[in-house]
Amino acid sequence: MIPDEISIKQEWEELLERLKVHFGKKPDLNGVLFLIGIQELGQGVRNFSKEEKQDLMHIAVCKVLSYAGFYELEGTDKDGWPHWKPTAKLPFLNLKLQEELLKQHIIEYFRKEVFPEA
Repeated sequence: MIPDEISIKQEWEELLERLKVHFGKKPDLNGVLFLIGIQELGQGVRNFSKEEKQDLMHIAVCKVLSYAGFYELEGTDKDGWPHWKPTAKLPFLNLKLQEELLKQHIIEYFRKEVFPEA
């Protein structure tokens, strides 16, 4: 592994442990994206339909990739759901590199938006 990969892996594990303390179980990547989606929707925790869960994951991916300039918030609809527009083409990445890109920007999201004191 290259040094950046080691750092991201370590920071990712630290983030998961911090979330485990808060939620009682260690989430996976999809669980973290779901949490970000709920946070960004800003309507609190409730029962979501399957379609809404997919939309929450999409919101999360757009939000975290906005840090890399791939998406920009367009606004919210009448129900308060955020809508994003692509601003740059995502590079073709294999699954491992896609996960690394997401993890890197999820870490950035939590640093800036959730745990700025850390």
